[in-house]
Amino acid sequence: MEFIYVLKLIPRLHKEENWTTGDEGIVQRHFERLKELTDDGVVILAGRTLNEEENAFGIVIFEAEDGEKARAFMKEDPTVKEGIMTAELFPYRVALLRKETNTLVE
Repeated sequence: MEFIYVLKLIPRLHKEENWTTGDEGIVQRHFERLKELTDDGVVILAGRTLNEEENAFGIVIFEAEDGEKARAFMKEDPTVKEGIMTAELFPYRVALLRKETNTLVE
């Protein structure tokens, strides 16, 4: 089954000057985990909006056996586990996917 979770920064982090080196380390661990899980074929897609406003968000689309395992997967995300992002989980189905992936368009 496929799932998506939507990530949002906690209000304290809406201002750049409030970020700590600890917060930055958590985000780095988050990225490294998602990269590894993408390489392993678990994560289908992960990314974030480029705006810096309070309505910015990130998404992770991934596969899990069921909703319980999907929720556990989401809760293991370092940003969620450490409380610097909130997350909301949804069942999801990828309907269309381009053939070339991991291609950055600038």
